[in-house]
Amino acid sequence: MPVPGRAATALEWLLFEQDGVLTTAQAAAVVGTGRVRTLTASGRWRRACRGVLIAHNGPLTAGQALWVAVLAAGKGALLGGLTAAREGGLRWPRPGPIHLLVRDPGRAASLRGRMPLDMPAVIVHRTTVLPDHHVQVGRPMRTTMARAVADAAQWARGDDEARTVVAATCQQRLVTPAEVRAVLSDLPRASRRRLVLETLTLAEGGATALSEIDFVNLCRRHGLPVPDLQERRRDRAGRIRYLDAYWREQRVHVEVDGAHHMEAGQWEADMRRQNEIWIRGDRVLRFSAWQVRHRPADVAQQLSAALAT
Repeated sequence: MPVPGRAATALEWLLFEQDGVLTTAQAAAVVGTGRVRTLTASGRWRRACRGVLIAHNGPLTAGQALWVAVLAAGKGALLGGLTAAREGGLRWPRPGPIHLLVRDPGRAASLRGRMPLDMPAVIVHRTTVLPDHHVQVGRPMRTTMARAVADAAQWARGDDEARTVVAATCQQRLVTPAEVRAVLSDLPRASRRRLVLETLTLAEGGATALSEIDFVNLCRRHGLPVPDLQERRRDRAGRIRYLDAYWREQRVHVEVDGAHHMEAGQWEADMRRQNEIWIRGDRVLRFSAWQVRHRPADVAQQLSAALAT
């Protein structure tokens, strides 16, 4: 919405600050109950859910859906988990429900059935631990990125998703492992706490993708030396490149390929980079992320043979 001018009314400022969404109580305080009834009866405004209004009659935007959820949840609610992380800049491929965090442990755990049909599901998570330094000023308010990561890991659908969100936020330079550890020190009973701490340690060592984390764990399980991760190399064009895993003494380099490496352009780029590595005297092993996950013994056998020669 455009920034209101000097002569803007209190209503215009409120709608600007809350992306065109407001509570019935806010609207009544600004324009009066009668005016609210007129606007909704005429169809110029519509009721999103009990106690929440939208100052237009069109579809909700993504930002307005967040405001509807926060206002419907009541005073003190704020965006949390993956929702807060995405609002803070996390690039995440999959849509999902809107996650809210509230300080009141007696609040309902869900707003299911109360939300408009044209917005995602909303899940309200309750907490008794939400110090002010875990809260980020925003529109709407949200947790800090570090708290968002800790909560997203707790609320993830599985361990893989938990590890991925931790690694992704570190890889995208949105949070540091130290910041997440500081939050976890305030949450000694957090779910998956040990898994998150382990993933943070791997991220500090350079593992910034789930496939790389799996590969390091594979090496440990099979008694193989842990490689250096994200080794910096300058290619012939002068650009900085990063090797997935590298054993300097044996001059063995491993690439763990995800599905995007099968695309024609990426495949050719990978071949050029592999050729340059071979020309410089290093040996290259390539494994798919699927092999690392589902055929770890085969991967370990080939890697062990390469490191032994």
